[in-house]
Amino acid sequence: MTTATRQEVLGLYRKIFRLARKWQAASGQREDTIKEKQYILSEARTLFQKNKNLTDTDLIKQCIDECTARIEIGLHYQIPYPRPIHLPPMGLAPLRGRGLKSQEKLRKLSKPVYLKSHDEVS
Repeated sequence: MTTATRQEVLGLYRKIFRLARKWQAASGQREDTIKEKQYILSEARTLFQKNKNLTDTDLIKQCIDECTARIEIGLHYQIPYPRPIHLPPMGLAPLRGRGLKSQEKLRKLSKPVYLKSHDEVS
């Protein structure tokens, strides 16, 4: 990991903790705010711990992009949880009549950047 990448990752980590400190739930209820703050902190700790030994620059860049996207989406929608995607089981165009395996591959490829690590942690 280069020094610039390391600084970017640590900057994102600090940004998430500052965001959690200032977070207010959209409902305005204190219990929801506490629960959402705890979710933000635990999710950040889990993902950063999981990815701390990455050395491939492309994977590190993908993780940085995912983190940035999740921060921006969370701030925009005022919801810290990843936004779900809804695709019907056979909703993607098939590749020349291939069945379920091609659909599963297409679903994996069509997953948004902000959900790449969500299924692995959950």
